[in-house]
Amino acid sequence: MVDLETARALRQAGVVWTPAKGDRFAVPDRDLDDEVFVVSDMVIETVDVPHGPRILAFNGTTEWALDSLEAGEALWLPREDQLRDLLGDAFVSLEQLPGPASGWAVTVDADGEPSRHVDVDAEAAYVRAVLAVLSA
Repeated sequence: MVDLETARALRQAGVVWTPAKGDRFAVPDRDLDDEVFVVSDMVIETVDVPHGPRILAFNGTTEWALDSLEAGEALWLPREDQLRDLLGDAFVSLEQLPGPASGWAVTVDADGEPSRHVDVDAEAAYVRAVLAVLSA
């Protein structure tokens, strides 16, 4: 998963986020740095009923100290598919690298100049590729 530092780098590189259902995000600098939130229409929580079965409770809202947040204050933590979409036509391939220290390589072709971006995690390789394409 994309971490806060990487999410900040994507934002600084000009990646714009339009929040959509299923998107992951973080709320930095509010003692919530370790929490990952997901945009959803409904909150579902598990509830342990004394002497009964565990149930799934469907709640329209959750009351807590942070009732609302401007989207610009949240940091988008894009998924692999969203990072691939950011690459658009520049995306060429994703390849799993063999060997004991295997990883992933994303190849992009921006303006006829192919480049390969490698990391141990596919999402991280995609981030490297997105940042390279945006800085080109």
